[in-house]
Amino acid sequence: MRRIERAVRPASNSTRAAGAGPSDGRGGDKEVVMARPSKLRVAVSDPGQWLSERERAQLLAPKLRALADETRLTLILLIAQRPRTVKELQEATGLSQTLVSHHLAPLREQELVEAIPQGRSNQYVMCCSALAEPLRMFASLAALDPETVAACLEPSAPAAATEG
Repeated sequence: MRRIERAVRPASNSTRAAGAGPSDGRGGDKEVVMARPSKLRVAVSDPGQWLSERERAQLLAPKLRALADETRLTLILLIAQRPRTVKELQEATGLSQTLVSHHLAPLREQELVEAIPQGRSNQYVMCCSALAEPLRMFASLAALDPETVAACLEPSAPAAATEG
């Protein structure tokens, strides 16, 4: 918690009562505010309202680049299941502590995961629970059999009718 002091000018010709609070030495009082630093997060219900497709793609591309690595994707899928420490990720993947930390860095930079200090280590959590479900959906694509994939690639009936 930080202590923030800022000078406050007295209201029109009012005098400060003795002992009413600290003075800034210039005829005004000091206002003491205790502030807890935190990240400001803004939720947007429909980003398409304000952003063009190109602008959304420009914002999304770096996040997808961070996920476009097999190791990072493995780590974030593990974190999507439940919060994990580097040690737990290391044990689950067989990677060294250094390599796990190296791959977590881009995920943190793109605000896909967040490090929560717990004692002498950090616990990694998804930036938001809404991201976990799409990641699990993408992971399920790997389990599809070839026939299901082929069915997904066939044009749907309404689209085929409009082409002809």
